[in-house]
Amino acid sequence: MERIFAPINKFILFVFFAGIIANSGFSQRNYKSNYKKKAKNSMAEGTAFVSWGYNRSAYTKSNINFVGTGYNFTLSGVKAVDRPSTKISEYVSPDKFTVPQFNFRIGYNFANYWNLSIGYDHLKYVMVHGQEYLLDGKINSGVDPNWSGSYADEIVKTEETKFHYENTNGQNYIRAEITRVRNLVRNNRDNFTLSGLLGASTGVILSFNDFTFGGEKDVQTVSLSGLGLSGHGGLRFEFFKHFYIQTNVSLGVLAQNHVKTRPADYSAYARQTIGYVEGNMVVGALFYIRPTNSCGSCPSWD
Repeated sequence: MERIFAPINKFILFVFFAGIIANSGFSQRNYKSNYKKKAKNSMAEGTAFVSWGYNRSAYTKSNINFVGTGYNFTLSGVKAVDRPSTKISEYVSPDKFTVPQFNFRIGYNFANYWNLSIGYDHLKYVMVHGQEYLLDGKINSGVDPNWSGSYADEIVKTEETKFHYENTNGQNYIRAEITRVRNLVRNNRDNFTLSGLLGASTGVILSFNDFTFGGEKDVQTVSLSGLGLSGHGGLRFEFFKHFYIQTNVSLGVLAQNHVKTRPADYSAYARQTIGYVEGNMVVGALFYIRPTNSCGSCPSWD
C-alpha cells in the first residue's frame, strides 16, 4: 500500500505547500496596489482553498451479499468499525501520512457565499467478529470448510481467521461538494473569522478490499464499487486571512453494488448499502485568485 501511495504522498505535499508559498507571495505583491480596497473575505467569489486533515467514522449495521463461483449468500446485521492509526509517526512521516484515515480537499468560490470542491475521504471499514449474524443463501459443497449447504437465516458467529471482510486501505469516498458559507463572527480587521458551512456531496467509492473465505485470503483487491450521497456541516476558524482550521460532520449513504473480492475472478464480489457518520478536522489555506473586493464589485457582507 505504501508503494501505491508514495507518489501520491509527494504530489499532495507539493500541491499543499507550494500553494501556501504562492499564496503568501501573491499577497505581498498585491498589498500596495490593494491597500485602499476592502479587506479580502474568504466568502467572496474568486477565493480558492486547499485542506488536509484526519477523520473518524461510524457505520450502520448492514446486510452484505457475497457472490462467487459456487456460492451466493447474505450475512445480515453485520457490524463494522473504522480503524484509526495509533502511531504518531504515520501522521507526520512524508512516506506514511496517507496511511491514517485522511481528508484532502481543494475548491473554489464560484459565487459569493458558494463554493464547489472535490476531495478524497479515506475511510476504513472493518467487519466485527464475535457477533451473531444471520446467514441466508447457498454455498456449494467443497467451497468452504466451515459453511456448506443451504441456509435460511441461520444464526452464525464469524471468526476472523475463517471469514473476514474489510476495506482498510480504503473505503475511499471521492466526491464533489457544493457548499454554502456564511460568516458568523469576525473582528474589525478580519484577521480572525468564524464561518459556518453547509453542503451536499456525491461521488464514487474506490475500494481496496480484503476478503477471507473458502480457505483463501486476498488483500487490496481494487474496484470502483459504488456511489455515495452525503450532507456536510462545519465550522471554520480563519486567521490572518490566509489560513484556517475546520471541523466537519458528515452524514450519508454509501451504496456499494460491486466490491470486487478476488483479484483474478471478476465474478466474485460483495454488495451492501450502509449509512455512515464522519467527523474530521482539517487545516487549510485560502488563496485570493481573483479578488472581487474592489471598486464597482464590492460584495455586501451581512
